Amino acid sequence: MTAESSIAKSVEADIRSEQAHEAAENSKFGFIVFLLSESVIFLSFFVGYIVYKTTVPDWYPPGVTGLDTKDPQINTIVLVSSSFVIYVAERYLHDKKLWGFRVFLLATMVMGSYFLYGQAIEWSHLSFGLTSGLFGGLFYLLTGFHGLHVLTGILLQVLMFGRSFIPGNYESGYFGVEATSLFWHFVDVIWIILYVLIYVWQ
Repeated sequence: MTAESSIAKSVEADIRSEQAHEAAENSKFGFIVFLLSESVIFLSFFVGYIVYKTTVPDWYPPGVTGLDTKDPQINTIVLVSSSFVIYVAERYLHDKKLWGFRVFLLATMVMGSYFLYGQAIEWSHLSFGLTSGLFGGLFYLLTGFHGLHVLTGILLQVLMFGRSFIPGNYESGYFGVEATSLFWHFVDVIWIILYVLIYVWQ
């Protein structure tokens, strides 16, 4: 191999590396913009909920004086704790320990699924429906829209879990896992706000 060809290959490798880095940075920026757009949607819902709650008389449907907080509190603890669990999974992947990544990511999926199951049980026992005034409509809209995000997060985790079995898949980077983890933290923060608005502020 001549010196010229060696230099050419080195330059080509540097260009590919720079292009890969630029693509990764663009992906991160795009994902942050996506989360910001989601935040705006939820913020609009929060503002609407607060405005209606503070101005509409007879806020609750007939026969309803408030919501039971016991089961939602347990669901909240489970979901918020799952943020720590997925963080641990990400750290295991960072340390190239796939077994730990899979175990803790699977645990996160189980915790998220438990939250959705708990929410479904709560819905089935409520005495009001989607058309039961503003409170009923906003309650199901907010919790349902958030539940859809939880489901999306679980599906993303299933995808990241499956990709861990592809040999060498995460050796050169794992932006997908980082994005999935960030999305999950976002979902948890949104739920904390929802829990305070709906269940604490009654």
